[in-house]
Amino acid sequence: MVIIPVIDLTAFTNGNATTQQAVVKQIYQACHEIGFMYLESSGISKNLINQVFTHSKSFFNLPLEVKQKQAWSDELSNTGYVGIERERLNPNKPGDLKEALNVNKQVAVKIDASIVTFYDSCTELANTILQAFALALKLPENYFTTRHNQQNHTLRLLHYPSLQTPPKAGQVRAGEHSDYGSITLLFQDDVGGLEVQTASGEWIAAPAIPDTVIVNTGDLMQRWTNHVFCSTKHRVMIPSGNRVNQSRYSMAFFCHPNDHTEIACLESCQKEQLPIYPPILAGEYLLQRLQATYGNS
Repeated sequence: MVIIPVIDLTAFTNGNATTQQAVVKQIYQACHEIGFMYLESSGISKNLINQVFTHSKSFFNLPLEVKQKQAWSDELSNTGYVGIERERLNPNKPGDLKEALNVNKQVAVKIDASIVTFYDSCTELANTILQAFALALKLPENYFTTRHNQQNHTLRLLHYPSLQTPPKAGQVRAGEHSDYGSITLLFQDDVGGLEVQTASGEWIAAPAIPDTVIVNTGDLMQRWTNHVFCSTKHRVMIPSGNRVNQSRYSMAFFCHPNDHTEIACLESCQKEQLPIYPPILAGEYLLQRLQATYGNS
């Protein structure tokens, strides 16, 4: 049975070269075999995470007409409010039973100081992980961080409302999909529903584990590494029993390279096979994926 590993970052951030390398090896294995991991000792305080969750709940409790004043309008900015069923992450299924608020660094400043602090903390954690990735792939430690230094990241606050009416056939809270960027940091409550697809095609639960952050690799990292690191499909299902009457909240921090970064197969990842993908600019790829996700709906 495949189990998503739990990795303690302490030995990487505070350890010597030997303990660092042990963590790097664990991270490499997790990204290569399943593309998901739980990280302990993230450096982001529980109090700050709770503050942002509280702010998120307050926003989603607002009347729809108020939220719609901040409506998401275009792929280039990729910020604003996304209403229930507006997005279909699996294009073959009905719209997702969720609503979201997409925030970049500029928008965060206009919302609340805790959102800015959280955004900066997520950026710092993402950079630590990217340093570990570089070492795992035999690259200079700053290889990825210098290609992410414009902070083109998106913080997404998510709300999956309780179900008052039966869903449409095939409808879920978030359709199966892979993430678009380099890595994603996910913070979730304990309502559950997140599932990850293993290499054999089996779906396994990825419940909340206290004091951890879920990290997964995205499409651009998979392209960069020639599938050495995998971008894994995942989804959020409608829970069973009483939990169907509970709202689910999560926060996803999508770490994306600078728009003009060319994503081409790394030399160290070409040993076993030739490049699978042609080079593409990171910004172009994100635009393509967002257009496919939102379509003309």
